[in-house]
Amino acid sequence: MAEVNPLEAFRQALAATARAVAAEGELELNFTADAPSLAARSAKVPIPARGLPPEQVAEARGWADAFALRVRYHDDALHNGARPAEAMAAAAFDGLEQVRVEALGARGYDGIGANLDMMVQARTRTDPIVRARTASEVPMATALALLLRERLTGRAPPAVAEAGLALVRDMIQEKAGGDLDALTAVLDDQSAFARLSTRLLEDLDLIDTARPDEATQADETGEEEQESEQEEQDGEEQGEAGEGVTELRAEADGMEQDGEGETEIDADADGESEMGDEGEEGMMPVRPNNWSTMPTHFDYRAYTLAFDEIVTATELCDAEELIRLRAYLDQQLVHLQGAVSRLANRLQRRLMAQQSRSWDFDQEEGLLDTARLSRVVVQPGHSLSYKIERETEFRDTVVTLLLDNSGSMRGRPISIAAISADILARTLERCGVKTEILGFTTRAWKGGQAREKWLADGRPPSPGRLNDLRHIVYKRADEPWRHARASLGLMMREGLLKENIDGEALLWAHARLMARPEERRILMVISDGAPVDDSTLSVNNGAYLERHLRQVIGWIESRSPVELMAIGIGHDVTRYYARAVTIMDAEQLGGTMVEQLAALFDEDRGPRRRRRAA
Repeated sequence: MAEVNPLEAFRQALAATARAVAAEGELELNFTADAPSLAARSAKVPIPARGLPPEQVAEARGWADAFALRVRYHDDALHNGARPAEAMAAAAFDGLEQVRVEALGARGYDGIGANLDMMVQARTRTDPIVRARTASEVPMATALALLLRERLTGRAPPAVAEAGLALVRDMIQEKAGGDLDALTAVLDDQSAFARLSTRLLEDLDLIDTARPDEATQADETGEEEQESEQEEQDGEEQGEAGEGVTELRAEADGMEQDGEGETEIDADADGESEMGDEGEEGMMPVRPNNWSTMPTHFDYRAYTLAFDEIVTATELCDAEELIRLRAYLDQQLVHLQGAVSRLANRLQRRLMAQQSRSWDFDQEEGLLDTARLSRVVVQPGHSLSYKIERETEFRDTVVTLLLDNSGSMRGRPISIAAISADILARTLERCGVKTEILGFTTRAWKGGQAREKWLADGRPPSPGRLNDLRHIVYKRADEPWRHARASLGLMMREGLLKENIDGEALLWAHARLMARPEERRILMVISDGAPVDDSTLSVNNGAYLERHLRQVIGWIESRSPVELMAIGIGHDVTRYYARAVTIMDAEQLGGTMVEQLAALFDEDRGPRRRRRAA
């Protein structure tokens, strides 16, 4: 009988234990060399060395227990419904909920508690709280989770985190000590726990009590009031209601506006005040194609741009490795490629059909117009009428696919995003629509050279973005698909996917689109959640990146001719984008991308709606 591999034997025992703890017979457990993760009923825990060192074994057990307890005691729908929108608050909310489910498991089982201790210690060793020197550098999500865990289980925080916790412990106790105590009383009630967690985050000023949309509207209202004052001072320029309209007026060389023109401008102002949402059915903001107004101030800054980079896939990886990675990508998604290809062929048929949907009638030659044969019957002397097919203007279009290359996309989501983008680019190329494929991430985890420069400069307050951007061009719009095919394999490279700063990525992709000569420009964003960069969020407001993203989206949707849409994977993006869908399974991505583009190209599309995929 063949000898059983000790590592495999340990995995099988760990999986059986996890299924018992979770009370879920379908729970799968495997080892991974990447970050531990739980997706649906599939868990991945850190793989120990072949010799099965006791500390690594205990860490793997801790992760397995944590995931099993989450499956048993956690309700995703309830959690997502109560989860705050602000990035830092959302991270803290997630951390508190994880502490709750772990405390429920450790409460009656000392062995589970010991395993969780090892997992928490291993996780904390790489957390920014270990390096924190001031209170502003302490990640609030980590601090709250450790303090709540201490209250619920009586287990002291890891020693490596004590110095960081000491910087904020008194402040948290003063502002939210009562909230932490209250959480201990509702451990078994997730709904009540979520409500109290929200109150705790509000007391710590991590949640803005004013809704983001309302704050944005208030800012816009202030701008409109300033514009109104300007209108009263200068009657000749009455009706000028925004920067984009000002540009149009300048081109008109001061020509007087009639009543119809003034109404059009007012509609544009209303569109701006709603940040892309329609005030009335079918009303859309003015989108001049000679648009040139760029944002001047978003209350956002980067500490330095010196270390940012825009690179192509071939600059990050040699040709031989790209071919190998592309082959690996194709191997991973053999079954998916057929399904997405069928959907893409359907999109192609719809687009090609639109090319022959328009006709010129009463021509001397062409196809016989059978609808007008009755005229010949009634008037025999009347000549036959012919029609000629006329191509629609949709060919003069460019589509940009902007893919989130963050670490949370690792695994199946990024693989499906890559192959779907590949197939769509090939399909649109056959239809005469140029396609650009871009990706965005950072050069380092938790800050790179930008953070080092900030530290060397004495840590000035409110530094803004503290990481080095990496924007990747996988396929240029004018580049044939066959030349860029291998480049998409780069997304499979270990270590490429790091953090995501969405607002600046949108501005970059938007600027590339605006430099294109095509009449119609479409930007599709594929992401799995809110922007996250631990280095930036640790020294700025918790909503710093998310607020900038909202500002950029609102600006594009209300002032730019670019048509913006988004697809969220596993996280709701409809709260950011006016035209967006959210899918809960990465397997839906290919079909959703195709359907969204098909709907956009549909001549009879109605007003944009916020909607969620079923």
